[in-house]
Amino acid sequence: MVRQMTRQFVDERVQPVIRDAFREGRFPRELIPEMGRLGFFGANLEGYGCAGMSNVEYGLVMQELERGDSGIRSFASVQGALVMYPIYTYGTEEQKQRWLPRLKSGEATGCFGLTEPGFGSNPAGMLTRAARQGSCWVINGEKTWITNGSMADVAVVWARAEDGIRGFLVERGTPGFTASELHGKMSMRASVTSSLSFHDCRVPETALLPNGKGLKAPLACLSQARYGIGWGVIGAAMDCYETARSYSVLRKQFDDKPIASHQLVQEKLADMITEITKAQLLALHVGRMKDAGKLEPAHISMLKRNNVRMALECARLSRDLLGGNGIMDDYPIMRHLCNLETVKTYEGTDHIHTLIIGERVTGIAAYK
Repeated sequence: MVRQMTRQFVDERVQPVIRDAFREGRFPRELIPEMGRLGFFGANLEGYGCAGMSNVEYGLVMQELERGDSGIRSFASVQGALVMYPIYTYGTEEQKQRWLPRLKSGEATGCFGLTEPGFGSNPAGMLTRAARQGSCWVINGEKTWITNGSMADVAVVWARAEDGIRGFLVERGTPGFTASELHGKMSMRASVTSSLSFHDCRVPETALLPNGKGLKAPLACLSQARYGIGWGVIGAAMDCYETARSYSVLRKQFDDKPIASHQLVQEKLADMITEITKAQLLALHVGRMKDAGKLEPAHISMLKRNNVRMALECARLSRDLLGGNGIMDDYPIMRHLCNLETVKTYEGTDHIHTLIIGERVTGIAAYK
């Protein structure tokens, strides 16, 4: 039922607008209230108006949203896993009551500020600083590649303090806090990507997430988001595959036969549907482990690494089957392919996830 509900939303509300949104480089904000009503934000959280879905159900939501576009799934993923989850996990009851219902409904939007211009895969090197001054904190630094950044009402910002890395809720309009949208993207064009700047940005003590201390806190948030990505990219692969399958049945070539009648075409379709099915089985098993409380970060790395690779290959094979038409935006394949190149990099690059798995199986960290 969850899958069908989300699929209907994507078919009826996302598919009709996403090509133009990608062309124009804009996020279709008009979809946010409806996504909130359907329970897509913080879907696997309990209370505060959240849907309380299982992690498998939540994964299916991510799969279907990314079947529409990676930018749509990214918005929901950031809103839930990177904004609502840290408030839910590390925040005070007052912070939860203030923000979670509004974020769940889409009345408010949020972003997650961890990556910096000089530190992506090595967040431990962050230069953003937070210093306590009386009853306030003063934040200085810069974040970049921040999804939803310039449209967010609240930013979950990670900064280095005297007692380690801490998280803060910085609201839009706070003096010293500015956000600017990044332009010129060839990927994730139907998504808002921004830089955040903090210059003597003063926030009250109540902005501190008191229960989130050290690098493990933001990394735990990333684990939540990476899990959703591992499901989401299956949806992009599904859309590419179905486009190629339908096209190959209708497209005629050589003696007026559909190209689907040729062995090499059927081989590509057979490879794609097999790999998509394997990816779904991996995601399903990881989701059940997460629901059972048995999931480790290395499992999530395996899920994201494998499934993004799979989705990229499906997109490339689908583009090949459409020939020249495959590069036209009358079809969704190049949009998915461009988006997936970004998804392969963000929230832990393919290389980083390789090393996480490698450390898990050898006991030796090889990050340096």
